[in-house]
Amino acid sequence: MATINLGAIKFNWKGAYNSSTSYAVDDVVSSGGNSYVCIQAHSNQAVGNATAYWNIMSSAGTNGTNGTNGTDVGTVITTQGDILYRDGSGLQRLAKGTAGKALLMNSSANAPEWGDAGGGVLQIKRGSYSATSSFNSTSGYAAFGSLNVAITPTANNSSFWINAVVYCAGAGGSAHDVSWKYNVSDSQVGATTAIFTDQTFSNAGGIGGTSHFGQGSWAAESGNDDYYLNQKSVGGMYTPSSNNGNARTFQIIARNNSDGTLQPNMTINGGRGSGGVSTIEVWEIANGIYS
Repeated sequence: MATINLGAIKFNWKGAYNSSTSYAVDDVVSSGGNSYVCIQAHSNQAVGNATAYWNIMSSAGTNGTNGTNGTDVGTVITTQGDILYRDGSGLQRLAKGTAGKALLMNSSANAPEWGDAGGGVLQIKRGSYSATSSFNSTSGYAAFGSLNVAITPTANNSSFWINAVVYCAGAGGSAHDVSWKYNVSDSQVGATTAIFTDQTFSNAGGIGGTSHFGQGSWAAESGNDDYYLNQKSVGGMYTPSSNNGNARTFQIIARNNSDGTLQPNMTINGGRGSGGVSTIEVWEIANGIYS
């Protein structure tokens, strides 16, 4: 009849190998990340994968240094905020992104990357101008008072939807031929450089299409012969040829094509014609939303 050793019917964990300890069959120790089982009683016999005294039970994986052959991800991702992902050959590190960036899939759809967040309207800025100080510009564009909007783009590839409503009266000379132009400028291009097709308005077009106020209508008037009040819009979608993400200012500019004076937001002679508050609104539009 076989003899059963009741003290050795299971493995006996002994902790880390110690050369001064006496080991019995089925004692188990650890060393260098591996574990070994004793197959012959002894003392001071070094562990190994296959010896007369020890057999290996399990072995540690190889510490990876490039993400391809191990389980030590701490050698792959090194900085707080890093992301671990797998490419075609193994584990790889995506370094943490900068503030405001979003995690996107690359154009090949096989790896993550940081980029600008998607979306439609990224921000809206609005400015207004209610002063009535007159100005005269016969040779080139001049700023329409302080009717402007300063905006710092959230991305360096955005477009801008610009819409402005301008109220202005013109005072004509004896020839009654006041005409002027409105436009928008971009400070990154030039303070008086038009960025849209010129909007030209003449003395024939007042509020409602034809209204004007002249000496012939109001015998009590004196001074300039005619005042023509206009409320017009200018703007559209604008995609800068160079957008470096720096702050830029959009402003309304105007020029007078004759010897008359332009009078922003003017209320004409004693309230006979109402003026208004001129406005400009700028929407930053994400790249790809508009084409």
